[in-house]
Amino acid sequence: MSRPTFVVAAVCLRDDAGRLLTVRKRGTRSFMLPGGKIEPGETPAEAGLREVREEVGVDLAGVVLLGHFLADAANEPGHLVDSTVFTADLPGVPAAAGEIAELRWVDPADPGDVGDVRLAPLLRDHVLPALGVGSARG
Repeated sequence: MSRPTFVVAAVCLRDDAGRLLTVRKRGTRSFMLPGGKIEPGETPAEAGLREVREEVGVDLAGVVLLGHFLADAANEPGHLVDSTVFTADLPGVPAAAGEIAELRWVDPADPGDVGDVRLAPLLRDHVLPALGVGSARG
């Protein structure tokens, strides 16, 4: 029996030090990349930009396609996320806004230290290698 799949867009935001921004939405315990479900009529890139604006409070000038990943959903246990992930550099340090309760920066040199067992494999096996950081073992 296959599990339900949610199609989402996420944006891998980096600061000047190369750290990655992860967010925890209100009412959840899991940290994930900023993003969410793609609305009808939206492209994945448009959804990613909208989600970053609504969740983090930052307008991005553009995003670059990073990859297409399938992973376990952090906020909806038992579901898969079919995710298009983009990368962008942040124009400054954001403050939590909108649906976001907490922000956490992740050092790519230590992707296992993210406080969420579901996010670590996504970063380690998909996002970091696509960024050219490599697959860390930990």
